[in-house]
Amino acid sequence: MAKLELTLAVGDYEITKALQDGSVTADGIDLNVLTKMDSTTRHFRFLRNHDFDAGEVSCSSYIAGRDKGFPFVAIPVFPHRRFRHGFVFINTSKGIVKPTDLIGKKVGLKQYQSTAILWLRGILEHEYGVPFKSIDWYTELAEAVEFTPPAGLRLQRVPDNKSVETMLADGELDALIHPDLIQPLIDKDPRVGRLFPDYKQAEMDFFRRTRIFPIMHIVAIKREIVEKHPWVPINLFHAFNAAKNKAMQRMENPRIVPLAWYREAWEEQEEILGTDPWEYGLTPDNTHQLEMLAKFSHEQGLTSRQMPLDELFLPVGQGHKRGHVFRI
Repeated sequence: MAKLELTLAVGDYEITKALQDGSVTADGIDLNVLTKMDSTTRHFRFLRNHDFDAGEVSCSSYIAGRDKGFPFVAIPVFPHRRFRHGFVFINTSKGIVKPTDLIGKKVGLKQYQSTAILWLRGILEHEYGVPFKSIDWYTELAEAVEFTPPAGLRLQRVPDNKSVETMLADGELDALIHPDLIQPLIDKDPRVGRLFPDYKQAEMDFFRRTRIFPIMHIVAIKREIVEKHPWVPINLFHAFNAAKNKAMQRMENPRIVPLAWYREAWEEQEEILGTDPWEYGLTPDNTHQLEMLAKFSHEQGLTSRQMPLDELFLPVGQGHKRGHVFRI
């Protein structure tokens, strides 16, 4: 019997490498894996253009799209996570030394809807007392999912010939929240710094308080495929999990990565985050932070209501006490 052919767009990560090279397969599925796109392009092409059968997409944009009835459903696979305190950048001449100094300031964003930025607005409001409506926001990109800004939100697009990174360095913006390291910081431009200079400590403290290692992306599938082939989500979930497990076993070897203190970093991660910080599934920790993301999405005007997780994620269980041991 021929396998079902599906196109899957994901990032080029170690934890998905086995799906790319075919050393891990999804039962009954022939995957055509696409990796040569940056994240924002992949998200836009999947959510707006429906270019792929399944894809890694922004969790924030997915939640917003589901609220509007977009024809996709997700499995609880999280290919990308990242702590975010280190991605709030400031112009060093503006006198910004603590989070509340952002109140009333002009703050740039790559886009309002980015999951990284959704997390940071929520963290700034709930952890540091900086209401998201107290800031003048300036975005650069069109949103992956269009939305109507809520009353009181001060939000505008910068001109097409401007970049929020150069606007920050030039002082046109006071601060910038960005999902990536910005070029002025990489270039060690003295006009640009971080709001949290000791961001790693802030992130570790945040995890110890909340047990949140922020989920950035999920894996979504076209609804028509799930309706026609309801076995696909479960088989894809297990393939992603097997690929991740294979990667983690490989990466435990310090010879794999050309870093002098790589093994020490691995052990530090295990001590703080546990043995599987990249866990998939609706585990208690994952459920906690996904519910928080859904709450932030509604609070910040991206959804009309707080989306419940049973509407956002497909069940991937195989029945009570089934699927753990293979028997013939």
